[in-house]
Amino acid sequence: MAKQQKIKDKSTASQSKVESLTSGAAVNALVEEIVGRTGARGEVTQVMCKVLSGRNSGRVMRRNVKGSVKVGDLLTLRETEIEARRIRSSQEGRPSK
Repeated sequence: MAKQQKIKDKSTASQSKVESLTSGAAVNALVEEIVGRTGARGEVTQVMCKVLSGRNSGRVMRRNVKGSVKVGDLLTLRETEIEARRIRSSQEGRPSK
């Protein structure tokens, strides 16, 4: 007789990881600086924002925002643990004229 193979449910493991990031309520963040445009067609704006409440209150972090945004706007963030990667400027590494 062959042994029965035990199959683990992978869906619960991935859900618990997602829940740990978004388990808290959404928090507000204030846009302090616009870093630049990113995305394949420049449709995403990278901003520096200050988290106003929650576990990471007072932290200034880099986030990507889709849509129109200006300094002083309030963002509602679902999570504050993950920060966006820095965008590479087209001027980096070039000597100034």
